[in-house]
Amino acid sequence: MLTYTIRRLVLAVPTLLFISLVIFLLLELAPGDPMANVPLTVPPDVKEKMRIALGLGEPTHIRFGKWLWQFFVVEPMVLSDHILGTTLAEGQQRVLSWQFRSPVMDVIVQRMPQTLWVVGMSYVVGILIALPIGIYSAYRQYSVFDQVGTFITMVGYSVPPFFSGVLVIVIFSVHLGWLPSIYDTTLRVTSWDTFVMQFKQMIMPVMVLALQTTAQISRYMRASMLDNLGQDYVRTARAKGLGETTVVMVHVLRNSMIPVITVIALGVPQIFGGAIITEQIFKVNGLGQLLITAIQANDLPMVQTVTFMLAVLIVAFNIIADLLYAVLDPRIRYD
Repeated sequence: MLTYTIRRLVLAVPTLLFISLVIFLLLELAPGDPMANVPLTVPPDVKEKMRIALGLGEPTHIRFGKWLWQFFVVEPMVLSDHILGTTLAEGQQRVLSWQFRSPVMDVIVQRMPQTLWVVGMSYVVGILIALPIGIYSAYRQYSVFDQVGTFITMVGYSVPPFFSGVLVIVIFSVHLGWLPSIYDTTLRVTSWDTFVMQFKQMIMPVMVLALQTTAQISRYMRASMLDNLGQDYVRTARAKGLGETTVVMVHVLRNSMIPVITVIALGVPQIFGGAIITEQIFKVNGLGQLLITAIQANDLPMVQTVTFMLAVLIVAFNIIADLLYAVLDPRIRYD
């Protein structure tokens, strides 16, 4: 297992380097200039200093190297001289966001907690709900619970987040007035009241994101359980006198989780992508909203970095899924 893990990690390095190069070069070819929105009254020499401060006066391969370095090495924020909000002394060594005039990774690190709270919580909730539903639906195939669960999950999987997000706002915030419609990113948990407020404002975005997660994973869980419930080893286990709970929750569930692990692992980057729309709807000041504003402002360094983050997540969770296969199925050996 250790040899396989090291080999996969080593192979991931050139894969990520190639992906980063493709992302960087494709977005470099995109039209746009960060100085386009600068007022005409700004002198040309000041504009040139601003371009140098943003790192635009350097060759492409130098800028690619600095962009890649700042992604993996998050340096501490250092205060120094500024020209119109851009850091010169440290900014020449770090990739700056064209929109925020500050290091890209500093902005991302500031936005990360909001996304982790909302997206992470929604994914955990979705998995915890989906697995029991899929297991029981398969065990009680064609029962009322299975048919109702199938209908709800298909609706949840079909409804896009931009519709379900607006729908829950209209129901729970506008008509019922139970929950706040906008996520207050300035709220800090310092007392029980602020904790309740933080919990309330997280309910709707978590609900919207968890809906699709639950629908997708429960369908895969049900299909995998049905495939294993008819296998010979299940009949053998029952013939040996094992209890039904032991047969289903130990033998069948363990084998059924192998394909579901892939869906869960690869769903992590996808749920970050889904948060782009949800964060816009609920005004969550996270990475999804940051990516949208960066695209609108033509902030190429920010778009490049956030896009590459999703690529890193996909590669990392592919490796994690492969390693979990051997944990769930003792027949799988990589060494």
